[in-house]
Amino acid sequence: MFININEAKRKYYKLQHSTAQYNNLIKHNIAMSNRLIGRLPKVGIRPVIDGRERGVRESLEVQTMNMAKAAAALIEENLRFPSGEKVECVIADTTIGGVADAANCADKFKREGVEVSLTVTPCWCYGTEVMDADPLISKAVWGFNGTERPGAVYLAAALAGYTQKGLPAFGIYGRDVQDAGDTTIPNDVKEKILRFAKAALAAAQMKGKSYLSIGYTSMGIAGSMVNPDFFQDYLGMRTEFVDSVEVKRRIDQEIYDKEEFEKALAWVKANCQEGEDRNDAAKQTDRERKDWEWEIVVKMTLICRDLMIGNPKLAELGFGEESKGHNAITGGFQGQRQWTDYYPNADFTEAILNSSFDWNGIREAFVFATENDSLNAVPMLFGHLLTNTAQIFSDVRTFWSPESVKRVTGKELTGLAKDGIIHLINSGSTTLDATAQQKDADGNSVMKPYWEITEADVSACLENTVWSPADLGYFRGGGYSSQFKTAGQMPVTMSRVNWVKGLGPVIQIAEGWTVELPDDVHSILDERTNPTWPTTWFVPRLTGNGAFKDVYSVMANWGANHGAISFGHIGADLITLASILRIPVCMHNVGEGSIFRPSAWASFGMDKEAADYKACETYGPMFA
Repeated sequence: MFININEAKRKYYKLQHSTAQYNNLIKHNIAMSNRLIGRLPKVGIRPVIDGRERGVRESLEVQTMNMAKAAAALIEENLRFPSGEKVECVIADTTIGGVADAANCADKFKREGVEVSLTVTPCWCYGTEVMDADPLISKAVWGFNGTERPGAVYLAAALAGYTQKGLPAFGIYGRDVQDAGDTTIPNDVKEKILRFAKAALAAAQMKGKSYLSIGYTSMGIAGSMVNPDFFQDYLGMRTEFVDSVEVKRRIDQEIYDKEEFEKALAWVKANCQEGEDRNDAAKQTDRERKDWEWEIVVKMTLICRDLMIGNPKLAELGFGEESKGHNAITGGFQGQRQWTDYYPNADFTEAILNSSFDWNGIREAFVFATENDSLNAVPMLFGHLLTNTAQIFSDVRTFWSPESVKRVTGKELTGLAKDGIIHLINSGSTTLDATAQQKDADGNSVMKPYWEITEADVSACLENTVWSPADLGYFRGGGYSSQFKTAGQMPVTMSRVNWVKGLGPVIQIAEGWTVELPDDVHSILDERTNPTWPTTWFVPRLTGNGAFKDVYSVMANWGANHGAISFGHIGADLITLASILRIPVCMHNVGEGSIFRPSAWASFGMDKEAADYKACETYGPMFA
């Protein structure tokens, strides 16, 4: 929710951000705070050391502690939470030379809220005596590659101990030998530390939060048959179920902030362009009905948000229970068909919640799935936690071969699109950030963390979106669907979690790009589907093998009707996160050199994907 920035916040932001970022926050009055209950997880840095005193330990104290400080600085300078706060590291009070030091460190970490553990050392240490033994904390070990002391030897011994005890840990070891006095962190080590920390923090942020299911199964879509065991065992999350009638009750009994509703409705009238009504003339509704539908979808947006995270204003209005929300980090709305046959659809609600702005200004995007597809909400959440950006929800609708495009349009596909394209489209629930109207300093289309978004970016997203009256053949109750095309080339990653009976969850990953087609080609292809819905044209990166042999094969091997699309090529980060959660990867196009999993995975064979499946099966879900 939007909060005015006071002087204390200004001072905090100034410490947390560069001058340019700080000025943007203050200029646009962007409030930055964690909207969920529970403190943000911290990264614990464990400097372990050879415990032999009378010369050995003493000679290593400074070097070991400097490694810890360097790792903490790297993480704190580069990682943020989706809510905008910088990640905080906690360093053990002393180096860790034995079990007593390890216990003191564990006690401090528990008090400080540490959920991620990074052990660092330049030397030999006493293996299991100094290890982090907490099975619920994701862990990695960085062993310094030097010749003066055997940091790499300890790394190998520690990883063997973790593997033997069934505590998977990531091993980090620089490719090049460094001198003992070298305090820099090599680039390959930086990459692994940040990849591990980012993924481990994503896993930690989900723990104890909720998936909010508003309604239940939509049109028989399996992903909307929300599985509480999956969320509990693999993600450490609750599942909260609220019947759709609760939304109707809150509308009828006016359980929402009426002042905010008036503000929101005025903003919608000023900024949301109503598009052409493409329904048959005999079925089109009159102006009075259309205006009523606008009011309802705005109220639905307020109510769904309040159901997710609560709203203290409701307590002031006498609705104490309703004011608390469900502490939902993600959720979904069933809609079809029981709701949408009678009342306006939630396309507007889903699109605005999934965007990085609304009538209260620029803010962190929510993660909210259409058709309550929880198995698409999960990879959307993964992408949001890894990138801090809004996520795209789409049907993986149609593969267009070059031959088909030429037959239908008379034009040939060129550039990245030359081998064919996949039409990503949904009934209007896609984030407005996907218009590709946000620009970086060089004018490239991007999707930004909300604290980097400007008012000009917001205006461009809104100006390039129209809201068409819903297709009454699909949505008898009406509503408004966003209509835009992703008008720019952006690196993106499409992913999806699927549930396989007898196996459990698996994840698919396809890195690629959005592409912009010529207007005449786009219009012809778009008209054949539904021109009142938002369109993204996607081209996966091909490898020439298996599911990525060609674009058709990617479409043919996709495991469900929906996909979650995140800005950037984040396939390697998703693979690391999946290994932490024990979710095997069944399909990806990430280069082998970028794959980073716990060292124990190497014990399950030389075929990386087969080893991933066996390791995930062996260790099982973290919270089961």
